[in-house]
Amino acid sequence: MHPSTFDYLKPTDEQLENMDTVRGLFRSFVTELAEHIPDGPDKTYLMRQLRDCAMWANTAITRQPDGAPRV
Repeated sequence: MHPSTFDYLKPTDEQLENMDTVRGLFRSFVTELAEHIPDGPDKTYLMRQLRDCAMWANTAITRQPDGAPRV
């Protein structure tokens, strides 16, 4: 694990723009998908997993493959 794994990494302006784009893509996908999946525990699980994926996408934007911060 990289020493900065649990540190706050302030995103650069470019990273913030990428994060906004990715959030918008997830929002559009989840909104569309939710219209076609019936309510219930499986849908709830699915939506929570997609939220996790969106958060990991933001992490990937700010970190190198070895966990080091992107510059």
